[in-house]
Amino acid sequence: MEFLVNMHPVIIHFPIAFFVAYFLLEVAALVTKKDSLCKMAAIFLGAGVIFALIAVLTGNQSHEVLKPVLRMKPPYIKEAIENHEQFATITLWFFFAMLVLRVYLLIKKNLSPNWRFVFFVLALLGMYFVYQTGILGGKLVYDFGVGTKLFTK
Repeated sequence: MEFLVNMHPVIIHFPIAFFVAYFLLEVAALVTKKDSLCKMAAIFLGAGVIFALIAVLTGNQSHEVLKPVLRMKPPYIKEAIENHEQFATITLWFFFAMLVLRVYLLIKKNLSPNWRFVFFVLALLGMYFVYQTGILGGKLVYDFGVGTKLFTK
């Protein structure tokens, strides 16, 4: 399981990149009204969800491994980890729900301009979740040293 713990800092950058690219493709599809960009956005959304799932799983495993160490640390560090986990989980489920809706509408061939605008607004909200999750994760590493060798000493 140590392998999964070490993968979290590497994996986490993939969903961030895919979700940001997804958002930009969503904007481009809305502005240009090109179906190809709309379909590409769906692919990036799907990739983001897959990598977000892996990131959440590796992050949860990291938390499990750190639990004995956290008993010796101030309680606000555990709270910070739980806040990060909560936002990561919200982000994953939010984008997963968007993906399900997106695939449904693509299958039904019912992705109207109104729906495209709705997806733009949802993607913008999703960017907020990605941002908050990243800020909280960055705080864990840079403010508290979580995930570094010094943290476990």
